[in-house]
Amino acid sequence: MSEIALAGARKIKLKLIAEGGDSRALDVLALQENSADFLATSQIGLNAIAILGGILGEGAFRPYFAALLTPWLDPKLLDTVAFILSFTLVTLAFILFADLIPKRLAMVAPERIALAVIKPVRWVVLVCKPLAWLLNRMSELIFRIFKIDTTRDDNITFDDISAVVDAGAQAGVLLKQEHHFIENVFELEERNVPSSMTTRENVVYFTLRETAESIRQKIAEFPYSKFLVCNQEIDQVIGYVDTKDILVKLLNNNANILLNETTIRTVLIVPDTLTLSELLDRFRATKEKFAVVMNEYALVVGVITLSDIMMTVMGDWVAPIESEQQIIQRDEYSWLIDGITPIENVMHTLGIDEFPDWDNYETLAGFMMYKLRKIPRPADSVEYEGFKFEVVDIDHHKIDQLLVTRLVPLEGLGQVYE
Repeated sequence: MSEIALAGARKIKLKLIAEGGDSRALDVLALQENSADFLATSQIGLNAIAILGGILGEGAFRPYFAALLTPWLDPKLLDTVAFILSFTLVTLAFILFADLIPKRLAMVAPERIALAVIKPVRWVVLVCKPLAWLLNRMSELIFRIFKIDTTRDDNITFDDISAVVDAGAQAGVLLKQEHHFIENVFELEERNVPSSMTTRENVVYFTLRETAESIRQKIAEFPYSKFLVCNQEIDQVIGYVDTKDILVKLLNNNANILLNETTIRTVLIVPDTLTLSELLDRFRATKEKFAVVMNEYALVVGVITLSDIMMTVMGDWVAPIESEQQIIQRDEYSWLIDGITPIENVMHTLGIDEFPDWDNYETLAGFMMYKLRKIPRPADSVEYEGFKFEVVDIDHHKIDQLLVTRLVPLEGLGQVYE
């Protein structure tokens, strides 16, 4: 019991118990950190009890079995059969009462049992330490001979945390939306900036020669809080303007709303290789909420705001209006998806674990071009992981929209429903 309880007690829970003032939890943690002596001592105790119990038990029960079986067995077989029966009884009793029942109890409440037995266990380990030391040195010698690494890796990985979160959701400890938020927060470490940014072709920007009337129209048509300012082309970035600075001038009946050094602010420029987590750190360090994303050729590939990252975390709970959605589910088996949709969003929606070589592209359109090895045309399609991806709209070689259909075998037929 003590072996399973002390080895299976969860470190996180023990640390919480220790923070609550129970010093026994610290003793359990210390024993887990240096468990070699304890394991050797437990094996000494278990084997000693098993051998002693076998010797005494077999000798105690054999006469009773012999007396019971005397009327029915040949005297030549009586001693052998009595020995087998007594040995079997002692073995079953030892397994049941010394092994199975205590270990099952220890698995149910490992922390509680570990705290209860830690004090006597420490004394037993101290008494048996010389013999335990000898056994440990011998086992280490054998491990070195066979080049077996016995170092335990206690580092907590993303998969470990994800498994705990999933278990919490299944147990009802976490609400569905809480589980969703936590998963999205972890994805910030894996998702690159292009997966959440406004792409180059959708960026609305001002030029230095922008007229007052044009500025008013753009602000009215595109209700953004910040606009990029460029010299003449989008790749000639100068800075950005905050819409409220221009609105203040309009409210004060100031007709002069031309862009100049009093309204243009310095913009944060980041590479497109950053993860969303790294960008969040940049925003925190610079106290900015708006950034321009550039590639290795110093070309603007998009813009991203703090709100875009928050949208990634919140996901469907703050989804944009339907006309702006990149993924629209038509029915149980089909979706209309924009070509510029980040591949991570497609994976999440369709439940696909991984796309092939997805480091080579960032969007669903990129996936199609990678698989087809050409510029797609309408009706071109790719089948992958039980889904059919079909191009339905092309605009100047750009994939605007795809129809994604789940391929489901019909019951009783060898056909496929599309």
